[in-house]
Amino acid sequence: MQLSKSLQTVAALAVFVTGAAMIAPDVQAKEGFEKCTGIAKAGQNDCAANGHSCAGKAKKDGDPKEWLYIPTGTCNKIVGGSVK
Repeated sequence: MQLSKSLQTVAALAVFVTGAAMIAPDVQAKEGFEKCTGIAKAGQNDCAANGHSCAGKAKKDGDPKEWLYIPTGTCNKIVGGSVK
């Protein structure tokens, strides 16, 4: 049985939205954690930033545009850390 064109479009959109939700960094954040910028070591960032789309792509230590998820309340205690 073939799906109508509009039903195919809706199904494709649902797959896209579901996939986007799975990779969206804020959706993956666990309760009790915050996004902290400026503390990631090269190759140790948690997700997309700075023109790349993947975790582990930070090019230098302490880049203020790269971030990690860390326990809430910890970021402001780290030199160079800033809650995003």
